[in-house]
Amino acid sequence: MAGPPSRSILRPMSSTQPSPSAGTMLREWRQRRRLSQLDLAGEAEISARHLSFVETGRAAASRQVLHRLAEGLAMPLRERNALFLAAGFAPAFAEHSLEAPELAAARRAIDLVLEAHAPFPALVVDRHWNLITANAAVPPLMAGAAPALLAPPINVLRLSLHPDGLASRIENLGEWRAHLLERLQRQIAQTGDAALLALREELVRYPFRSSPRPPEALAGIAVPMLLRVPGLARPLSLISTTTVFGTPLDITLAELALETFFPADAETRAWLERPMTGGPKGPEV
Repeated sequence: MAGPPSRSILRPMSSTQPSPSAGTMLREWRQRRRLSQLDLAGEAEISARHLSFVETGRAAASRQVLHRLAEGLAMPLRERNALFLAAGFAPAFAEHSLEAPELAAARRAIDLVLEAHAPFPALVVDRHWNLITANAAVPPLMAGAAPALLAPPINVLRLSLHPDGLASRIENLGEWRAHLLERLQRQIAQTGDAALLALREELVRYPFRSSPRPPEALAGIAVPMLLRVPGLARPLSLISTTTVFGTPLDITLAELALETFFPADAETRAWLERPMTGGPKGPEV
C-alpha cells in the first residue's frame, strides 16, 4: 500500500462547495429569468453599468438595491435571504414552523379553508410537495396505496404517479402525469430547486400506460384526474385549483400551496357528498 502523499503536495480540502457571491447569484437568477442586464437594471432603477459591476464583484449593492433586484427577478423568499447573506446583510424574512405561535393566525386560516371545502378534497403541501395537512375527504382517496408511500412525509406527486400508489387507479394516467410533470418543471424553472429536479428525475422513470383524453366538456379548460374508487362504476372526475398566500413575509407561508379539488360531474359530486359509512377511509393525515 502506498504511503501518504508528501506534505509539499497536500492541499486543504473542503467537503462543501464555496458559497456563491451575491453577484454570481444575481447573474444566475437573471439568466434563469432570461432578462438582460438592461431589463433588470430598469426594474431595479439602477444603471446597467452598476448592475454589471455588482455581478462581477467590482461594486457592492446596497440592501435597498438588492431588495429591488430580487423583486425584479421574482426570487423566492428563501433565495432572497441567501442573497442578502451573501452580500453581508442579515436575512430579510423569518422562517417559522407552521405550529409556531407566530403563524397561529395563518394556521387557523388554512384550517378554515380546508374545513369549508369539505366534502370535497383539499390539502396543503410544502415546496417539495410533501403533505402538510388535509381535510377528511382526502384519506379515502389514498386508500389502497402501498404503506411505504403513506409513511410521513407523504409526497403527493410520488403517491400519485408511483405504480404502487394511485397510478394504477387513474384512468387518464398519461395525461394526468404530463400535467403534473409540466407543473413541476415550471416550479423548477422558477426556483432552481435541486430537490425538485431530483424528484422529477425520479418520477419520469416510473412506468405508465397511455390513456384516453378527458371528457370533451373540459378539453382546453382543465385536466381532470379520473380516479377509480371501489363500489363506483365510473371513475371520479376531479379538477384542481392551487392557492398560495398573496404577500407572505414568512418563508414557510411563502412555500405552502393549498390544492383544492372540485367534482367535474354529477356522479363525482354525489359520491363525495355521500354520508360516510365506516368503509375504507385511508391513512390518517
